[in-house]
Amino acid sequence: MKRISLLRTGVLLMVMLFTLAACSEKEESSAEHDNEPAGEDKVIYSFEHPETKQRFKIVNAYKLFSGYLDKVEKEQNSSKYSIYKDEVISPVYDDCFKSGEYLHMADSILDSEPESLKEIKGVIEKIDEDQTNKIIREALLKSSDILPGKKETAVCVFPVELSEDTPLMVNVGAGKITVFYNKYYTEETIRMGIAHEYHHSVWTEEYLDGNLDFTVLDNLIFEGKAVMFEKLVYSDLRQLTSINQSFNKTYWSKIEKDLDKVDGYRSSQIIMGGGELPRHYGYSEGYKMVESYLKLHPDTAPEEWTALRAEEIFQEGQYFKNYQ
Repeated sequence: MKRISLLRTGVLLMVMLFTLAACSEKEESSAEHDNEPAGEDKVIYSFEHPETKQRFKIVNAYKLFSGYLDKVEKEQNSSKYSIYKDEVISPVYDDCFKSGEYLHMADSILDSEPESLKEIKGVIEKIDEDQTNKIIREALLKSSDILPGKKETAVCVFPVELSEDTPLMVNVGAGKITVFYNKYYTEETIRMGIAHEYHHSVWTEEYLDGNLDFTVLDNLIFEGKAVMFEKLVYSDLRQLTSINQSFNKTYWSKIEKDLDKVDGYRSSQIIMGGGELPRHYGYSEGYKMVESYLKLHPDTAPEEWTALRAEEIFQEGQYFKNYQ
């Protein structure tokens, strides 16, 4: 999986309601149903942390696409987008998107229907429901072991067409994670991505004060914290987010003057990289900022460094010394 801007952008580095009538029944499912198989028609898989009782749900939105595909074929004169909204988006909107602080992060699946139905079918065929539920559940529980949240967290799985701009996952707001499942997804991608976006979710729940005017530095460290957290949760796996441990003064000179700017577009440019900067430059740089702080304050617990302001991490981590 950008504070707001990448908040207005995802990563770097993605079960559901199928009828309104079934809603109340789904909401009541809890730990006693943890081992219940999802079944052909069950879209939402609910469970809770055995100790903290934090609640989770996995919303397998991809299972709703069969109804969409059938209607598109039968009603060829109807608007595909209208059918898509009715069959796929509306049934899961409340769980996956309603009141999301970063709703724009899901624009690609909210504002238009998928174009390549053949590719979408291929992605859906790739998804092993039981195994995917198992991996997402594991990642959520491991993440909440380290950083408990209070809000019920929903992970919504959508099949997507792959493009250069397609994120792996995004955090739509507190308690809302969207998985953009593509044909190259691996179990490792799911584990690391869920941990990354979960951190964004808990930070949003606990520390977002309603002010979305984030500086470039805010956004860098927002992402850096999430990369640090994914590495903490899955220290035994290859990092999803690539880190360049060198301190290139040429690249730094291109962004240093922008750190205090409130500019979502510039934040996105830096975080995603490309052009004048290496790919995903901001994820790497943000991670190293958090790492610098923790080297000087090694006893700081995840809940403590998650709560710290970006300026505090940058200054007290003496990050600027790396470029002097």
